[in-house]
Amino acid sequence: MTTADRGPLCGRKILVTGGSKGIGAAIVRALHRDGADVVIHYNSDETAARSLADELGERVRIVPGDLSRPGTAETLWEAARAALGSIDTLINNAGAWIASPVDDAGEWSSGWSANLQLNLIAAADLCRCALVDFPAQGGGSIINITSRSAHRGDDAAHLAYGAAKGGLLSLTKGIARGYGGQGVLAYAISPGWVKTGLSAGAIADDVLAGLPLREVTPPEDVAELVAFLSSGRSRHLTGSTLDITGADYVR
Repeated sequence: MTTADRGPLCGRKILVTGGSKGIGAAIVRALHRDGADVVIHYNSDETAARSLADELGERVRIVPGDLSRPGTAETLWEAARAALGSIDTLINNAGAWIASPVDDAGEWSSGWSANLQLNLIAAADLCRCALVDFPAQGGGSIINITSRSAHRGDDAAHLAYGAAKGGLLSLTKGIARGYGGQGVLAYAISPGWVKTGLSAGAIADDVLAGLPLREVTPPEDVAELVAFLSSGRSRHLTGSTLDITGADYVR
């Protein structure tokens, strides 16, 4: 018997959106290590998704889908279900920090549309799919990756991003309250700066020096939290938001 065969997530079937790199890839690795069967969703980087799947070997599938396009979420959900037979845990990780500058009406409008679609509506559509399926399966878990911006708002050029993430946070709480009696658990994780390929060049030295731990949060820290919540070992955390900012933002 392998470690995975007796891991805390053995038998779990999990969909991770945006799972081919960055935080998503770290999440996939942690879930797979703990015994889960995992669907890696990716948008355009099939090479990265296949490389991760090859690295991990068994119990991994990959499914494409552009969540910036309306209607993709439902197709993705069905493909993930077909790949594993069913899904009992949804990790809404896919997202992007899209600008919505006030001084340009066109970019303001397109920024709001893009942020709402990718960072809120697509995640909400996947939540709806889960809420249709999970009660009949005896329950399931939803973990939404939001942001500290959901609490404090974002900067002047990214107002729409903060608003979208705030909406996702509120959605998570509503799901926990409305569907707990049907066995559905819902959690939100709100990271601050996380060390990924996309963020590495954006973190100025003065920002780094101002962080209480003097370092950016490793994606593995987020992944371990996701793995713990996926295990169901603390069911009464449902409805909670867990901040992971290295004390950079403390509520």
